[in-house]
Amino acid sequence: METDDSDNYQDGNQKAEDSIEKAFEDTEVPPWTKQITIRSMVTGFLLSIVFNFIVCKLNLTTGIIPSLNVAAGLLGFALLKVYSALLQKFGLLKQPFTRQENTVVQTCVVASSGIAFSSGMGSYLLGMSPLVAAQADAGNTLINIKKLAIPWMTGYLFLVSFVGLFSIIALRKMMIIDRKLTYPSGTATAHLINSFHTRKGAKVAARQVSFLFMFGGGSFLWSFFQWFFNAEDDCGFANFPTFGLKAYKQRFYFDFSMTYIGCGMITNYMVNISMLVGAVISWGIMWPLIEKQKGNWYGAHLSASSLHGIQGYRVFISIGMILGDGVYHVLYHAGYMAFVLIRSLRSNKPEEKKLSSEMELMESGGVPSSTETELMSANYDEKRRTDFFHKDEFPTWFSPTGYICCAAASTICLPFLFHQLKWYHVAIGYIIAPVLAFCNAYGCGLTDWSLASNYGKIAILIVSALVGEKGGVIAGLASGGVTMSIVSTASDLMQDFKTGFLTLSSPRSMFLSQVLGTAMGCVMSPLIFWFFYKAYPVGDPKGPYPAPFGQVYRGIALLGVEGIGSLPKHCFALALSFFALAIAINVATELLKRYETKYKIYRFVPNAMAMAIPFYLGSYFVIDMCVGSLILFVWKIMNKQQAEELGPAVASGLICGESMWGIPAAILSLVNVRAPICMKFLSVEDNAKVDSFLSS
Repeated sequence: METDDSDNYQDGNQKAEDSIEKAFEDTEVPPWTKQITIRSMVTGFLLSIVFNFIVCKLNLTTGIIPSLNVAAGLLGFALLKVYSALLQKFGLLKQPFTRQENTVVQTCVVASSGIAFSSGMGSYLLGMSPLVAAQADAGNTLINIKKLAIPWMTGYLFLVSFVGLFSIIALRKMMIIDRKLTYPSGTATAHLINSFHTRKGAKVAARQVSFLFMFGGGSFLWSFFQWFFNAEDDCGFANFPTFGLKAYKQRFYFDFSMTYIGCGMITNYMVNISMLVGAVISWGIMWPLIEKQKGNWYGAHLSASSLHGIQGYRVFISIGMILGDGVYHVLYHAGYMAFVLIRSLRSNKPEEKKLSSEMELMESGGVPSSTETELMSANYDEKRRTDFFHKDEFPTWFSPTGYICCAAASTICLPFLFHQLKWYHVAIGYIIAPVLAFCNAYGCGLTDWSLASNYGKIAILIVSALVGEKGGVIAGLASGGVTMSIVSTASDLMQDFKTGFLTLSSPRSMFLSQVLGTAMGCVMSPLIFWFFYKAYPVGDPKGPYPAPFGQVYRGIALLGVEGIGSLPKHCFALALSFFALAIAINVATELLKRYETKYKIYRFVPNAMAMAIPFYLGSYFVIDMCVGSLILFVWKIMNKQQAEELGPAVASGLICGESMWGIPAAILSLVNVRAPICMKFLSVEDNAKVDSFLSS
């Protein structure tokens, strides 16, 4: 919250202008039962449909999902503000729109769209499908394939998605109040919502909403225009050879995607540059060199999609780098968490000493300094927030009972859905899961980095290796999904508790909105995925929705089942080298961060995980994202304040607009309505051949 430049003291009394909660001191905080309202749930439901479409589309194209918290909070505020204003105009408004209700909507929407990501529709569940299995020579057997269908996918999500909500709910006070974990995304969302409900913040929010809808409409219309030139998969603006035909064949081109320009504006600069570096290393250097060894390193008769050919190098070297980065972060977070806990225990509760000294200062009656004023304001906020956080307790039996019941139901039912998976595989997973959920939630609170997908990949490797060839692929993918769901939902809930803590939203309303959002996601995600699945060849590397992580996750399961002997020549050595490179990059980054503080060189070290993503996909989406970064960079040079205020809204509009065009585009595809024009680019020689053929 911004303050005036005027003095903070009047008549000898300190006014604590820096206090956020002082601004809301006269606003009544509604009980938790009135924080969750019918209008908030209806708004959450409508926005959940929109955001599930967005996440599903991103999942099925590149698998890169930017943070959509800002867009969710902003749209929730806009819809409820308009609705409340209309009711007030007609004298029908019974309850004012509060920041707690805004938080409930945001939590519901993010929980629902989070299921669209952790559900595995673009990764482990898709990896079970016949289409993805057919792209590999190995593991394409009936016992290692499961035909996708809405009923069992919905049932699977309901069985695995709620367990994580109960896994670490009892530790919320320890993480939020005792350890004071920051949860950067949750904190940023809370500050955003708090600002919306101040007079100045409401004006900024109104401007952000207008920009979001303006650029969203423009993005939708641009996508509609592009459709007329896209009669076939390799036609249209999305296949524009920006840098020439040779570069296009190596997947270096700009495809005019507003979605990924928007993603680039949200994503960190260095992440985008890291992906570009990875694209140059892989598609610019490595793959052309390996393709020259065709017939030597791998069979000349193999298709380009075979995992025993060039595709094997792309998939498994990418997996090696992703696993290297994941293993490093898991070990680093575990070690760092242990270090922080031990140091905190040895320091004899420094927070209490700090609070005691500040209370003595306040009781002394002296005029505090500016630093002391900030501490007093912070103490007022902290006390008020802590009081409300303690107000609505959960019964002691609630968390363990909920976890045991959900885990038992899942353990009993999952083997009926996947006969390759035994009950004891599931049971062991649920015994270990709370520890993993705590580690991930704690690490997310420190660094804002969730490692849910990494825990899932490790589970896939272990279980697929244990089960072996007779169903190991399906068993591994299903168990990986169980682990990923628990770990992901647990950290998401703790993020929401942090947001609720900072907006005086009740833990009960946060938990219930998370449950309702999760239920919405369990129903919406399979339906929306099926919409795309029936309209397009989802999982086809040459189609509009290649869903790259379906092949990657199945490749991890195959690696666990078959071992390294099934890989092409030198593939394991290269994968192991990039596994080590990922760890080395992370170690170098951490050392530079700690010991080289003058020039801060660590800011320019590439991100290993980001580098690995284009190894399989190519650089076409990376170039879009770099264009987005460039737009934001130039905008900040020209007007930094405007760029920081409106940049996220513009980016969200670009993403939402193009994603929403996916709905009518899919409907047109389902009813076999094709675009009238195929815009294609040929070389001079090919063009001459075509002209000669047509003239004859």
